[in-house]
Amino acid sequence: MATRDRRLAEFDGAGEPPPGLPLEVLCEDHSGTYQLPFACRYVEGRWQNHEAGIAVEATVIGWRLPRVKQQRGAA
Repeated sequence: MATRDRRLAEFDGAGEPPPGLPLEVLCEDHSGTYQLPFACRYVEGRWQNHEAGIAVEATVIGWRLPRVKQQRGAA
């Protein structure tokens, strides 16, 4: 349970997500929690793959704006 709570705390989106923006989502199923490896968007009450527009068939339990990936070795 600690892992679920820790992961959920990292996805700090509260309330309804901003429509149309690419977002990172946290999902949950019978095996546990996981982050989808692609950006999603919230459109008319449903989650979609941001690039393909295909419906996400997973239970989304958290969302956040994409995190900026840091480059190694940049000075």
